[in-house]
Parts: sequence; C-alpha cells; structure tokens
Amino acid sequence: MKRTYYLFNPGRLSRKDNTLRFDPVDEVGNGLPAKYIPVETVDNLYVFGSLDANSALYNFLGKNHVAVHFFDYYEHYTGSFMPKEYLLAGRMLVKQVEHFSKPSKRLTLAKSFVYGSSNNILRNLNYYCNREKDVSRFIQLVELYQGGIDAAQSIPELMGIEGNIRMSYYEAFDVIINDFVMDGRSKQPPRNEINAMISFVNSLTYTACLDAIYHTQLNPTISFLHEPGERRYSLALDLSEIFKPILADRLIFSLLNKKQIQSNHFDFNVNYCVLKETGRRKVVESWEERLRETIKHRGLGRNVSYKHLIRLECYKLSKHILGIEEYKPFKSWW
Repeated sequence: MKRTYYLFNPGRLSRKDNTLRFDPVDEVGNGLPAKYIPVETVDNLYVFGSLDANSALYNFLGKNHVAVHFFDYYEHYTGSFMPKEYLLAGRMLVKQVEHFSKPSKRLTLAKSFVYGSSNNILRNLNYYCNREKDVSRFIQLVELYQGGIDAAQSIPELMGIEGNIRMSYYEAFDVIINDFVMDGRSKQPPRNEINAMISFVNSLTYTACLDAIYHTQLNPTISFLHEPGERRYSLALDLSEIFKPILADRLIFSLLNKKQIQSNHFDFNVNYCVLKETGRRKVVESWEERLRETIKHRGLGRNVSYKHLIRLECYKLSKHILGIEEYKPFKSWW
C-alpha cells in the first residue's frame, strides 16, 4: 500500500534502480545514514529541509505519480512538484471553467464551501460548549455571520463573511486550549505556539486536499471561493476550508490539551515561533493516525477514513459540475 513519507532533514534524494535513496545531513552538515524507499510504496513526499535532486529524479517521480510538497523554515507550504495530470478530461475542464466564469454558478459553489466550513466550525464550538468551555458568545457570532451567506451578492462579500466567521472562531481558541495563548491570528511568521500549529497543520490539510484532487478529473487550479492564482492550486484552498475544522483544528486542540505537544517542542525567536523537528515529527505522526481513522459514513453505510472523506468530497463536486447531482458540503455529525 502506498503511503506518505516525510523528509525532515536536509539532504540529497536520488534514484537507485526502482528505489529512492535519501542521504540526509544534520544541522551542521554531517552525513547521516542513508534511507532507502521503494518507489512503489510512495504516494507523497513532504520535504521540510533543503533537498538536492536533479531533473532525472523528478522525471522518475513523475512517471511513478509521486507528488513532492515543500515547506519553508516556518513550516509554511511553499509549493509542490505534481506529476502530469493523468485523469484530466476535456469535458470536466470545460464545465469547471464554465462554473467559474458564470457568476451565479461560481457564487453557488462558493457559498457551499463557506456553509460547510461554518457548520463544521459550529460543531467544534458546540462540542466544547457542552464540556463547560464558555464559547457561547462565539457560537452566536458565527451563527450571526452564517446567516448572511445566502444574501451575499459577490465573492468579495462572501470572503468577508468567511473572514469574520474565522476571526470569531479563532477568538475562541484561547478558551478551548489550555495553557497556551493565541492572542489573535498571526502568520508569516507565526508569533506563538498556537499560531505555529495552525500554520503547520493547515498546510498539511491543504496538501491532503490537493492530493485528493489529483486523483480525480478536477483541475486543481480552477477554484470558486478563492481566486485562482498563477502559482497555487486554489481549488485545494476551497476544499480545505471544509476540512480544516475537522482535521486541523481538532488535532491542534487534542495535541495541546493532552500535552502531547508542549512549549519545549517549539523554537522561539524575537518575532516568530516554529515547531522544532521533534515537534514536527509528533504532529505528523498524529496527523497520519488521524487520516487513517474511520467513521461510519451515513450515506454509504460503511466505514471510511478521514482521508477518503476528502476524495468523496471531490467526487461530489465533480458530479455537481457535470450536472449530475447538486453539491452539498460535508458536515460532521460527531
């Protein structure tokens, strides 16, 4: 079975027959034992240190449908090497562009993404409200802003509503999370531990959505809520709005409140805070466990993993774009 591999150290990646050889180095440049990875077992590579590789290696990865995702020092996602899209279809591309270019069609989908996100945010807030965390005023704010989604007449207006929902939700983090203070959202770079966790796990969610899109006929560069950009896969941003409350935020709450991640897992400087390698490894291990967890899917009547939930969302979006079935965003019920 294919899986995701994480490269935390800087080093050189090369090909040896049908195996990837990674020669890592430590912080001062001393060589560490080489690691060998059979390419048929690789789904994605996540690179957190500088990587030395040549075009022949990327050709090899492309032929084997291996994506490589890169992160900078601050754990921000910076870009991906994506293999040639092998499932793209002309009809889907035409229909996807049509839904983007027609304001009414685009706004309908964009509203669905914001609804899905806000519903899952409310599910998280109500969960903690029922556990004696005083987040009732944040619930009221999110519900108030959510009530304006239907009336939004443009994408900028809708993005403003989404931003207000997210800002109100982030204010609740100081109530939900024990022993840490968020003090508002900060990024590039994050100022404290909670912001560092949000930036890192949000990036993992984004790349999980990008990977799911890659395995469908959807084009990842044509989005509906976020503006398509020249150097980003903006459809993954749309889908990640739905799954950040379920995957990213719940993981952050759990890791910090259960003290699995503590202050000694972070590196502090004058104006930024980032996870140390030990912290990143712990987060990634818990992230992979979360993606493998299963729930009983109400519509399918069987257990599916969190990772597969994202793929199912792509299929639902595809059916909507092709005119088969109206898209309804995923809403958690637990």
